[in-house]
Amino acid sequence: MTLEDAAERIDGDKPKISRIENGRMSIRRLELEALLELYGVKDERTVTALTAMLRQSRKKGWWHQYSQDLDPDFEERLDLEDDAVRIHVFQPLLVHGLLQTAEYAEAVIRAAERSATEEQIATWLQMRMVRQEILRREAPPQFVCVLDEAVLHRQISSPAIQAAQLRRLREINSPPEVSIQVVPLGQGWHAGLDGGFTIYSYPDPLQLDVVSVDYLDGALYLEEDAPVERYRRAFHQVRASALSSRQSMTLISRLARDLEKQL
Repeated sequence: MTLEDAAERIDGDKPKISRIENGRMSIRRLELEALLELYGVKDERTVTALTAMLRQSRKKGWWHQYSQDLDPDFEERLDLEDDAVRIHVFQPLLVHGLLQTAEYAEAVIRAAERSATEEQIATWLQMRMVRQEILRREAPPQFVCVLDEAVLHRQISSPAIQAAQLRRLREINSPPEVSIQVVPLGQGWHAGLDGGFTIYSYPDPLQLDVVSVDYLDGALYLEEDAPVERYRRAFHQVRASALSSRQSMTLISRLARDLEKQL
């Protein structure tokens, strides 16, 4: 069976078949049925499962209403988050978006998008707040976030906003559902010094873990076994370098009090 055979069956071309097989292009039900027939897939349960997967893939996520204001890389991140049962994060620079207060998030947006209009800022801020509902839904993913202590000291805006953000971290921390840990500055070298990353894990054993790594113009998504395993090891090493969740909350509370004294 060749790409040419498959392309001919659905009146397409080889690039189209390649994009479909790699999940980069959607497929219509009639095309799916034609390809299953061509590939000799006759098992009723398999056909039913694949048809159900096609329907599921067409469901629009909550972020669809914001799609015109979203970068494609960020849309992919939201899609990965929405299906994950476990999210492991190491963040060395900022409080993770799922944990940000509205005031902190707005300060981040204004600092990063200096040419944005007030309307754009309001839209992005609303989207960030809706995004956080994933941690409050009926079956939320397990969320483990390891922060470098520098994040706690970096004031994106005023001491009041930073103090409120630290209080928010304390309030939302509820292991094992949401677990926040801090790598202290005194730790020195640790496995996360090359930069932040996120690991998404899924319930289906056939659905591979995905790692996202941010860079200036977007994000890189990794699914191959070798790099994903390296990031898994790095996360476990970073977490082992961190304070316990209880110790981290003690540190966060102390820093919040120090900020509040400046008010």
